[in-house]
Amino acid sequence: MAAPQKNRSVLLGRLPLPERNHLADALRTETVGGVLLLAAAVAALIWANTPIKDSYESISTFHLGPGALGLNLSVQHWAADGLLAVFFFVAGIELKRELVAGELRDPKAAILPVVAALCGMAIPAVVYTTVASSGGGSLQGWAVPTATDIAFALAVLAVIGTALPSALRAFLLTLAVVDDLFAILIIAVFFTSQLNFVALGFAVLGLAVFRLLLWKGVRGWYVYVPLAVVNWALMYNSGVHATIAGVAMGLMLRCHRHDGERVSPGEHIEHLVRPLSAGLAVPLFALFSAGVSLSGGALSDIFRRPETLGVVLGLVLGKAVGVFGGTWLAARFTRAELNPDLKWPDVLAVASLAGIGFTVSLLIGELAFGDDPVLSGEIKAAVLVGSLIAAVLASILLKLRDNKYKKLCAEEDRDEDQDGIPDIYEQDDPAYHLRMAAILEAKAAEHRRRAEVASGRTTGDDGPA
Repeated sequence: MAAPQKNRSVLLGRLPLPERNHLADALRTETVGGVLLLAAAVAALIWANTPIKDSYESISTFHLGPGALGLNLSVQHWAADGLLAVFFFVAGIELKRELVAGELRDPKAAILPVVAALCGMAIPAVVYTTVASSGGGSLQGWAVPTATDIAFALAVLAVIGTALPSALRAFLLTLAVVDDLFAILIIAVFFTSQLNFVALGFAVLGLAVFRLLLWKGVRGWYVYVPLAVVNWALMYNSGVHATIAGVAMGLMLRCHRHDGERVSPGEHIEHLVRPLSAGLAVPLFALFSAGVSLSGGALSDIFRRPETLGVVLGLVLGKAVGVFGGTWLAARFTRAELNPDLKWPDVLAVASLAGIGFTVSLLIGELAFGDDPVLSGEIKAAVLVGSLIAAVLASILLKLRDNKYKKLCAEEDRDEDQDGIPDIYEQDDPAYHLRMAAILEAKAAEHRRRAEVASGRTTGDDGPA
């Protein structure tokens, strides 16, 4: 008889309680942000496809800012280069937290989201390249379908997958964090214009000062906010995409707790800035980036032009196959196995959500095809259509698995002793078992009393009245 396997870890197992609570807080903010993002995208589409569309173009291309500092930018560029720096700042904090206190702190646990994210970016790029090259199209947009929009994905979960187990939600969130990291690297490496080494040198110096002040324990928003703005401006003028400054500063924050601290400085700042990112920065970016013409002819062209078809297929097919395949590979070739409470169709449902690529996909589309306004607009339309198709497919899969999710979620949230801690986290606590024994005895006594009342007897009576 074969020897039993030992030391196998569980993929998508139950989260530690602090991680679960942090996840719940993050999901609430991102979900609200996703709803606002959706509203902004719809408003942009309506605005750009009605008789007042000229005003949309006028406002989007209106320039403002100090030209002497190289910052006389259009409103659309301020949204993409300025406001998105706040979004990437939060992404940097989230990545740092995952590295020091989350799913990525343990190399063994990090294998799953990293492999899934890498496959979830590589396969869409391969799909786009294959489709575009076979149709004689441009290969510049290979990176467009590689990104996942976590806010939109969580908004879909808020409506459809309300009972999704926390482990799967955490997987999606961690996957998006790793996805953002590689998207940042793609932007930095492949979409950096000619470098201004003087500005870049001063930007690096500014980041070093930012890190030194943090290390010295200097406090005060009036110190860090102006310095952050200066670092952003220097990074923009260096030729490196300005959002990289936001990521770098987010990664510098301390996200582990010292003795006596309820939250770390990074967690505190993330709590303050995340609503600004999800509620203002990203929706405004969507408002001035998603306004593309969606006439009948333009929509049909999406499925005929190789570049746009590659984006749609990359998001819908490539993302789902990549993320699901990466997860399966981790289970197949590492000493890990899927949580027995879950099935592979559950993973596929979440993997299909990764095809909702909006914020970063739109940004990369602008960077890749900025010199061709017509194609840039068509790529944006393809991102919208591909994300919509992925959202619909994911919703169908989530609904098909909804009853399974509800059962798992009910078990995970059950709190019989009403102490605010789910019972599943207290199973090894002797005090918990004493409380549960008392609760069960009280319930049994109540059941006996009701049975006596139903039979016509009460305590102390000799028989029926």
